Amino acid sequence: MAELQTLGHDKVLRSTADVAHDRERARLGRVGRLAVAIALFDIVLWGRWAAGHPVHFGWPHLNDTWAPLLPMLIIVVLLASVVIVPMLGMGKSPHILYRPSEIDVTLADVKGAGVVVEEVVKSLNLFLAHKTFKEQMGGTARRAVLFEGPPGTGKTYMAKAMAREAGVPFLFVSSSAFQSMYYGQTNRKIRSYFKQLRKYARSEGGAIGFIEEIDAIGAARSGMGGSGRSEGVSGVVNELLIQLQSFDTPAMGARIVGKLVDIVNRWLPFARHIRKPSVVPANVLVIGATNRAADLDAALLRPGRFDRSIFFDLPSRSGRREIIDFYLGKKAHDVELDEPARRETLAALTSGYSPVMIEHVLDEALVWALRRGADRLSWADIQQAKMTEEIGLAQPVEYTEAELRTIATHEAGHATVAHLVGVGRKMEVLSVIKRKDALGLLAHSDIEERFMKTKTEIEALVRICFGGMAAEELFFGDVSTGIGGDLEQATAYAAQMIGQLGMGGTLRTFDAMDDDQGKVRIETMLAEAKADVSTMLLEHRHVVEALRDALLDRKELIADEITDVIERALADRDIDLREAFRR
Repeated sequence: MAELQTLGHDKVLRSTADVAHDRERARLGRVGRLAVAIALFDIVLWGRWAAGHPVHFGWPHLNDTWAPLLPMLIIVVLLASVVIVPMLGMGKSPHILYRPSEIDVTLADVKGAGVVVEEVVKSLNLFLAHKTFKEQMGGTARRAVLFEGPPGTGKTYMAKAMAREAGVPFLFVSSSAFQSMYYGQTNRKIRSYFKQLRKYARSEGGAIGFIEEIDAIGAARSGMGGSGRSEGVSGVVNELLIQLQSFDTPAMGARIVGKLVDIVNRWLPFARHIRKPSVVPANVLVIGATNRAADLDAALLRPGRFDRSIFFDLPSRSGRREIIDFYLGKKAHDVELDEPARRETLAALTSGYSPVMIEHVLDEALVWALRRGADRLSWADIQQAKMTEEIGLAQPVEYTEAELRTIATHEAGHATVAHLVGVGRKMEVLSVIKRKDALGLLAHSDIEERFMKTKTEIEALVRICFGGMAAEELFFGDVSTGIGGDLEQATAYAAQMIGQLGMGGTLRTFDAMDDDQGKVRIETMLAEAKADVSTMLLEHRHVVEALRDALLDRKELIADEITDVIERALADRDIDLREAFRR
């Protein structure tokens, strides 16, 4: 039995855990039963040989009466199997069984989720040392844990790692696999799944069940905060609730013995009743995964069910750096990507990325490397892959000369304002190449990972939105239809400042404001921002021109290429001013 003090450690219990002892005892039992069966078979064969009876092996001989009926019998059996076998399989558990040796993921492979790993290890140790926890402390180990969080944050990955570390069978199932067009079959599949969990847990010392997208079968029932979206949803949730309490159900052998004891006890006086064998609970840990925990039925989250919720958040900057190091270690890459500064930059550029998204971008970078005939990815490949994933695949079109000049001026205006007011922001891409619905674009983001924004920072974002419109008016005296998205974004920022954040001269939210009053405040804020940007660009017209000309020449500027053009334009302007002053 495991030492009580080890349950709180941050390392997974293995050979010292109760599950390991139970698994070894079950293995020895299977070996013993097999040895007994072989011995009995040998005794029978030896007995026949000793008695002088021949021992024959092979197919039985059919007499002349049955031989003509054999083809018809085979046809009947085949037809029956076509009809009966599918019906028998309708209620079969739809799970996929993974043995620990089939899983190539360990907790050491889970990167960027330190706090989550620590919590998972604690839950896993309680599962592994469930007897110690119960007998020495009187506690009950968790039967079910809910993994919740955005897609791609590693919920399934973590569950597989838990099964590998625990050394127990892992029964994976998607909630959609439970659903059936026949009434009652969904409940039957759920019962069958939990029956298999109990079976493997008793034969292997423990079992882990993983239900993907559990909200598909565990959605809130009608009348309990849900809408009863599909027929029979209440019955399915009820069945799931019942099965989550089924781990104390006696095994088949114990039930048979119990029935025999009941029969005998009917004939005995009460004082002489035979006690039934004690029930040994199945050591099962059920893990449910969802990115819509709010849709789950409230009863599923009560104590004794999924009473422990572990949230898988998007990784932090340090977590992303850890993930990048892990995946780059597996992929062929240029030496420059081994520089710590370069990897720190990549971690900063992937803010908001999930672990799956980071791996996918690196895989896409390998594809870009193949396209240019290389056998390893480079920094430029990562930038291309990231831009394609975030913005879309480049779709060059033949602009007219006037359109190209307008788009270049528009995007140059955005970039100029971003440089002047976007303190703490970095520019990533400036382009006049069509991607998705955007004819051109300026991609910019925070230099450091931020969880809050100040009023000044949001006002800067509003002004950046007006950079394209102000540049078109300055250089052409007119505006194009390309300003539509900019105005929409600027209005959204202003509405948030005034109606939610108390940054627009009122402390009342939109819910407490008169609509006309709110519109006036938004219009005033936008007009002031637009006027400031127009003045700003008039003073820095030379920067807009420099960026415009660079875009017309190269079509796309990335990161330092943008700032280099701006700084060169500002330096040339200073030289011109000094020479003019001398004259």
